[in-house]
Amino acid sequence: MSEIRDLTCIGCPLGCSIQVTLENKEVKEVRGNTCPRGDAYARKEVTNPTRIVTSTVRVSGGKSIMVSCKTAEDVPKNKIFDVTAALKDITVNAPVHIGDILVPDVAHTGVSIIATKNVEKAD
Repeated sequence: MSEIRDLTCIGCPLGCSIQVTLENKEVKEVRGNTCPRGDAYARKEVTNPTRIVTSTVRVSGGKSIMVSCKTAEDVPKNKIFDVTAALKDITVNAPVHIGDILVPDVAHTGVSIIATKNVEKAD
């Protein structure tokens, strides 16, 4: 028996309406995408959805008390709340630079949290 899932693609700014046909949890057809990224997004979204997680963590001794951060790669969608919970009590020491690893292997995902902003030491 086939199942049809309707998605809005987030692979590019067009936001195409995509329809995915599944049979026995296997993708049989993807329709509605206007670029190859849409096809890849739809297949991944219905079989193994992942996301980049963005957040902030506290900074000690810096010119700012917080630094923005994100996962270095996608994490499984069902791990998003575990990732954000793991960041709740994290404090890093200044200076912090874009790309610095703030938390390796966050929430046992195998993915690091990296800084997306520079925070210099306070004077």
